[in-house]
Amino acid sequence: MSKEILRALSELEKEKGIKQEVVLEAIKAALESGYKKNFSKSSNFSIDIDEENGEYKLFSDKIVVEEVENKNQEISLEEAKMLNSKHEIGDVVKVEIKPKKDFGRIAAQTARQVILQKIREAERESIFSEFYGRESDILTGVVQRVSKGNVYVDLGKIEGVLTPNEQIPNETYNPGDRIKTVIVEVKNTGKGASIVLSRSHPNLVKRLFELEVPEIHDGIIEIYSISREAGSRTKISVFTNDPNVDPVGSCVGNKGARVKNIIDEICQEKIDIIIYEKDPEKFIANSLGPAKILRVTAKEKEKSAVAVVPDNQLSLAIGKEGQNARLAAKLTGWKIDIISESQEAERNAEVM
Repeated sequence: MSKEILRALSELEKEKGIKQEVVLEAIKAALESGYKKNFSKSSNFSIDIDEENGEYKLFSDKIVVEEVENKNQEISLEEAKMLNSKHEIGDVVKVEIKPKKDFGRIAAQTARQVILQKIREAERESIFSEFYGRESDILTGVVQRVSKGNVYVDLGKIEGVLTPNEQIPNETYNPGDRIKTVIVEVKNTGKGASIVLSRSHPNLVKRLFELEVPEIHDGIIEIYSISREAGSRTKISVFTNDPNVDPVGSCVGNKGARVKNIIDEICQEKIDIIIYEKDPEKFIANSLGPAKILRVTAKEKEKSAVAVVPDNQLSLAIGKEGQNARLAAKLTGWKIDIISESQEAERNAEVM
């Protein structure tokens, strides 16, 4: 140990926020462990470090006895009183030990190792603190590698991971690709922060609209809900309290430029932008677009509704493999039964 190391600890506290006393305590524990491992099997010793000059001293804890049987653990009353006249039989006395010849070198190495370890720990904690609580934030990163189905993305200070279920189906990821992702989970592991990213989460679409549409970013237009089947189709409902603003037109942009930028980012995924209505029947009718809806009957308590469509619109309203109906149900939070005019007539006839 030296004044040079103490100066390094002082700088470490200023730059990294690591308390000097915390590092000194860690160095002390490491020195005690190193001394025991290399020079002594006894556990009754301790090390004191002078915080002013960095010098250390080794002490052996010995019990004051009348007759010494184990000189490593005991000290006679006569010797104890030479150290302090107040010592009595049964007291524990700290007796300074002269360090072994090689211990100075070991001490210096240990101090440096502990300092480096504390720096790494502080950096890991700093990175974790930077990302913790930022779930749903959008980040741009560069694909580093693909391994066992996972895509590792360089985010600058740290690497994030796209697990298979957070990827857009059938999207190809190559090293060097720049991609936008959202954070879905931040964990603090023994090796530092672990950041799980997503390109399949609905929040990615939400954040992309916030980036592309100034009216959404500024709060003039608000996103009410999003339902998404990544790689295939998304439905997003929007509204505004400003009568002079067209929420759908603003999201689409001049000649479709705004929504096209978003579609290009998510592998040509189709996006339906609809108007949110407080009236659930109108909202459900809007959500089933592009199909034409004749009428919707909603049961508020059951959160269920029946939507009637022209016979030639039934397949469109339900969608391929039921996708349009599923997305509309997720978007609105309602269970929707879609029937044709003919089916409605048959039901009414049965009731009569």
